[in-house]
Amino acid sequence: MVSLFRALRHRNYRLFFTGQSISLAGTWITRIATSWLVYRLTGSVLLLGLVGFAGQIPTLFLAPVAGVFVDRWDRHRVLVVTQALSLLQSAALAALTLAGVITVGHILILSIMQGVINAFDTPARQAFVVTMIEDPADLPNAIALNSSMVNGSRIIGPSIGGALIAAFGEGWCFLIDAISYVAVLGTLLAMRVEPVRRAPQAGRLLAELRAGFEYVSRFAPARTLLLLLALVSLMGIPYTVLMPAIASETLGGGPDALGFLMTASGAGALTGALWLAGRKSVIGLGRVILGGTLLFGAGLAAFSLSRNLLLSIAILPFAGAGFMVTLASTNTILQTIVAEELRGRVMAFYTMAFLGTAPLGSLLAGVLADRIGAPATIRLGGIACLAAGAWYAKRLPGIRKLVRPIYVERGILVLEPEGAPQVAPRADAGKGAA
Repeated sequence: MVSLFRALRHRNYRLFFTGQSISLAGTWITRIATSWLVYRLTGSVLLLGLVGFAGQIPTLFLAPVAGVFVDRWDRHRVLVVTQALSLLQSAALAALTLAGVITVGHILILSIMQGVINAFDTPARQAFVVTMIEDPADLPNAIALNSSMVNGSRIIGPSIGGALIAAFGEGWCFLIDAISYVAVLGTLLAMRVEPVRRAPQAGRLLAELRAGFEYVSRFAPARTLLLLLALVSLMGIPYTVLMPAIASETLGGGPDALGFLMTASGAGALTGALWLAGRKSVIGLGRVILGGTLLFGAGLAAFSLSRNLLLSIAILPFAGAGFMVTLASTNTILQTIVAEELRGRVMAFYTMAFLGTAPLGSLLAGVLADRIGAPATIRLGGIACLAAGAWYAKRLPGIRKLVRPIYVERGILVLEPEGAPQVAPRADAGKGAA
């Protein structure tokens, strides 16, 4: 049990984990409330997809540029600013909804604003994890615990959100989310962080952006992992956007059913993240990514065929676990192999692959669902994820060969005299470097 939570022995990370756990629960309350509000106002799956598109499309265009600035700026200060702006965005959403004047236009504008904030916040948050962890051996555990935190919030947030919507309406969900940001701001300000002074880099934006792009495009492990994540996010993740339509039309439920479905997916994701947190090594994560991708695709395909609420709730944990294992394992490998001076930019491309492609997927899912129905759209996404897994499987041996020297150089693998790779002292035994 101690090894499962070993990253929490680092004070700054412990503060970060506590504040984010509270704030992310509020974020998931807002997500379910926003989806239900849009669907209640319009009854349109197309507009559900459009709102999802608006909230995430800024990341697609801004994340690479944001990554350059994350490598230039003090990441702690960036997080303080982005969290404060997120508080104001949620407060505005709450005020408009509680006043009874909210429109889809308002939701679209505020979603775009949050997308701009997230384009800077997400790569800064991912890169800042390394700063909080004093022992590099605890980094994989910290990344897995981050995923556990996110998905624990996915369990708590939607269930609370569904109950709040049914009892009081969406406005109170947005207000609770705004208040939750106070917790993360308090923990960020309580950290003991040495100010980072970086050399001025004015006028080199394009050169630094190009350096980050050349790294992720030319280095096969980074390129393959990011492409796989982009494909899975593009085709698979939009199932969450269509969940209100599935809950209402396919399964004949209401906001409580939507909460149950989101909670089931989050429970599976939390289980997958905790399983990763229990691993003591990055060794073998390449195979883990393959298994997670295939499980996610198969889970989506099975979910799309269900017409029973209880059966759907039973299937979704498998899909949630599959995606989270893929997402967190990709993050861990990238954080392990990347050079520190490129970390912000690489994590920005990771953000773009994960969140930046999702708006295109949300828009595509909305259009397809309007024509062929939400279940068929989700089924198509599951099949696409299975195909992406097969593509990745063919490239996995080559990735291992390129990653192994980096792991040896950084002490993750040690070579015996005959050249056989062995896991370094604090790691689990395993075969292959990825």
